[in-house]
Amino acid sequence: MSRLLITLQPSVLQWARERASLDVDALARKVGVRPERVAEWEASGTITVAQADKVAHHTHTPAGFLYLDEPPEDRLPISDFRTRSGDALERPSPDLLETVYLMQRRQAWMHDDLVEEESDPLDFVGAFSLDSRPERVATAMRDALQLSDGWAAAEGTWSDALRRLRDRIEDAGVLVVFNGIVGNNTRRKLDPNEFQGFALVDEYAPLVFVNSADFKAAQIFTLAHELAHIFIGSDGVSRFEVLQPPPDETENLCNSAAAEFLVPEAELSEFWSDARRARDPYQSIARHFKVSSLVAARRALDSELISRRMFFDFYSDYRDDELRSIRRGESGGGNFWSTQRWRIGPRFGTAVARAVKEGRLPYREAYGLTGIRGETFERMPEKMGLPI
Repeated sequence: MSRLLITLQPSVLQWARERASLDVDALARKVGVRPERVAEWEASGTITVAQADKVAHHTHTPAGFLYLDEPPEDRLPISDFRTRSGDALERPSPDLLETVYLMQRRQAWMHDDLVEEESDPLDFVGAFSLDSRPERVATAMRDALQLSDGWAAAEGTWSDALRRLRDRIEDAGVLVVFNGIVGNNTRRKLDPNEFQGFALVDEYAPLVFVNSADFKAAQIFTLAHELAHIFIGSDGVSRFEVLQPPPDETENLCNSAAAEFLVPEAELSEFWSDARRARDPYQSIARHFKVSSLVAARRALDSELISRRMFFDFYSDYRDDELRSIRRGESGGGNFWSTQRWRIGPRFGTAVARAVKEGRLPYREAYGLTGIRGETFERMPEKMGLPI
């Protein structure tokens, strides 16, 4: 049966390869054939069942899609805010699409679980509109998370502040996920140049996703930005342009609210006279507000305390330093369970583990939702410190 020849639409075969960002030579290597054979498939559509299965596997395409009469349109199920400087939107990759779909499945299950448990909806979801002032949104975010003005000053580093912020967002009822790969597949790294995060709005189970393959220092801003999406009730995938204001008013508001939340403009203006005299003004701001130097420099630019040229010079050096760190492997590794805790999220992991223990959720479905199975799943509550 596997050697049976079938005829598929050549345009569909080409679509599958291109959506995976593979050229003919790259797909040929993965499938184990000569490039000429791939070109023949895409010219005639004639291929064996076994070869079609390999194409589906290596292009991360659902096998049934290859049998369609024409290529399906790859569309994100939520708003796409990834446009940069007015450029046309890029086709979402299979990695991004699968990640969004998985998070939607998690959110749907959590929504039903909370409704079944007669939980109350969250009153801050969608509490603001595009006409709201960023300062009001930022204040509401701090109130909902029970964070006082200057809350980050008590933290030792910006990494500590990120951990505290992440915990407070979960405590407020928002599902938080940090992941840099598709599920648990370490061979499928999420590209931060494609997206840095997204938000899924729901009055019971809102979810924010941060692409942890991005620079570590950029992640706290992404987290605050996606949280702002929840407060204005707007789903969406985000990718930030460092030097250009976002062309969309939703992204503009979320950027401004996130910046005000992390580094209030009034406090920054008061502190700037001291910071500007420091050897490294951005590090001075970063230490005071417990943000990264990247966020500090961007906030100084937004507040018109520095010029775009000054920020550009800083960012070029900063990016070079980050890339050198990545090449040295300084951003990799880490404890498996510490990483897993935020790939799943403690709030979601607790709910799933509890539902399995109470017999309300089959193991098979739990495995699919969490991406872990068997003995590893059984150890999850203890290793992740989940209160079940």
